[in-house]
Amino acid sequence: MFKTRLISSIVLVALALAFIIPGGPVLLVSTCIISLIGLFEFYRAVGLEKEPAAWSGYIFTLAWYFARYFWRFSSLMLIVFLLVAILFFYVLTYPRYEIRQAAELFFGPLYVSVMLSYIFTTREYTHGKYLVWLIFLTSWGCDTCAYCVGRLCGRHHMSPVLSPKKTVEGAVGGVVGAFLLNLLYLMIFRSKLIYMSTGDIVLLSLLSMVGALISMIGDLAASAIKRNVGIKDYGKLIPGHGGILDRFDSVLITSPIIFYLVTFILG
Repeated sequence: MFKTRLISSIVLVALALAFIIPGGPVLLVSTCIISLIGLFEFYRAVGLEKEPAAWSGYIFTLAWYFARYFWRFSSLMLIVFLLVAILFFYVLTYPRYEIRQAAELFFGPLYVSVMLSYIFTTREYTHGKYLVWLIFLTSWGCDTCAYCVGRLCGRHHMSPVLSPKKTVEGAVGGVVGAFLLNLLYLMIFRSKLIYMSTGDIVLLSLLSMVGALISMIGDLAASAIKRNVGIKDYGKLIPGHGGILDRFDSVLITSPIIFYLVTFILG
């Protein structure tokens, strides 16, 4: 299992480099496809993937990314239209859908497509070709460091019911590891980020610790959803990891946090 996960992780990193470095349409299309797959996994988890109303989420995802590329802003109008479309199905096909299902249909695109789109938004920001990697250093870096520290010296369970293998020691190691990885990365590329002072770099690295904590919430939230619906993984697309949501659960919630931290620090 470890060998399979390692190979899959290497492939994921290679794909991330291939999609993120060019940016623009390449990253837009690839992120949109990943969002559509992730949304399908979410709808399948809650038993709505074959419902006609699910198409409102898929169409919203396409429209959202189209708007992000051509207008570069978060369109509240599209979110309103999504809600109206779901209510349309809810009312005209009543009693086919329960209110819980309507809420799940609305939650899915916001949870997956909107949150994940911040990878593209960060990449297109000023010097985003360097800053976008903070998302992955914070989320995947925290996850890796937490796993290693937890295996070495984990004693106190952080959430024994939801995720028995996660420990407080691992969480601390993940947060500290994310800080060190971000600090090291920013210092290495200091010559490319001349508009950032040393104070800005240290402050952004410290704030990335907040992002690391939030990435754990994203990880645990994905686990909680799986437990609620009684599944082990969201899919089998990524060998050793599961589905898109199993691998990107922490990235989903970390992406907008890092974007807003970057824009806050850089004004």
